[in-house]
Amino acid sequence: MKIAHLILTHSFAGTERYVVELANAQAQAGHEVTVILHKRAAENRPNAFAHRFDASIKKIFVGGWGFLSHWTARHALLRLSIDVAHGHLSAGCKALHGLNGRFLRVATLHIHFKPQQHLDLDALIAIAPWQVDAIPESQRAHTAQINNWTIGKSAKPLARQTIRAELGISDHEFLIGALCRAEHSKGLDVLIDAFVSAKPPGARLVIVGAGRNWKSLRVRAPDEIIMPGFVDRPQDWFSAFDGFVSAARSEPFGLVFLEAFAAGLPVLATASQGAQIFQSLIDRPLLPCNDVTSTAKALIDWAAERPARSVYDLSAYDYQKQVTEIEYFYKQKIQLKMTAIEPKIPTRHD
Repeated sequence: MKIAHLILTHSFAGTERYVVELANAQAQAGHEVTVILHKRAAENRPNAFAHRFDASIKKIFVGGWGFLSHWTARHALLRLSIDVAHGHLSAGCKALHGLNGRFLRVATLHIHFKPQQHLDLDALIAIAPWQVDAIPESQRAHTAQINNWTIGKSAKPLARQTIRAELGISDHEFLIGALCRAEHSKGLDVLIDAFVSAKPPGARLVIVGAGRNWKSLRVRAPDEIIMPGFVDRPQDWFSAFDGFVSAARSEPFGLVFLEAFAAGLPVLATASQGAQIFQSLIDRPLLPCNDVTSTAKALIDWAAERPARSVYDLSAYDYQKQVTEIEYFYKQKIQLKMTAIEPKIPTRHD
């Protein structure tokens, strides 16, 4: 198949990882893959992501913001001969509007169903079961719920010892780690306030990730809370953690949960949508969102307990399995689209 992905963001996070890993797998399977990106995704900075695509993938860069970016992406798309256009996030999906009949137009719901982004499209992929309820009845028949995935990446040898030594964390301290974008939905302000209030004995907190709220969170947090910003190898940091914490107010799926499970980490989480999906794996009560007091108490109890690493069953989130399901979904919907537009052959009774 000839497949084009459209994502017009500029910094690497969960959605961008999804697109990179999906496009790379499709290219490696022999499909002809193009990605349409905002030119800022190719900037020379650690959290850019254009360089993460396989060398065989054609990259088309567009500029501008808002309407201009998805308008230029749409025109770039129209110059391609493709079977599938797969949109991601707001501008990537809006670029597909009004192009019905030219190719299969698919979108992944990385957050939730939004009529202004998704209502006009041919097919949808929900990454979490709860997303399906908001999809109009007419589109549910053209929707597949296909889980997100994780690729188990090994930490570097001695990564745990190296990172903890650099941070000044002893072997006896319980290192609680959060890894996410620094934005309001992730509840990092609540986590900081809860940790400061709790002062869990023998525990330290590190918050890994960059974002629009990083500076204000750094001001809010005392110096003993470590905030290194964006890191290129999260698996090394997971190896350094003793436990993973999510204080999210909202987390549609939470790829980071899968990464924490792949590292064998015990998890403490608020009752976001994503955490509820993984309740059986987390195997401890979920905390109320936006509640400093409950989070502080849970941090004290967790640090005192010091739960050990575990081996989690992640077979439902296997990378190749999910990629294969997406390919099958494409083919199924292309066939349905072709059948719908085939001209009617007159019968002798017509």
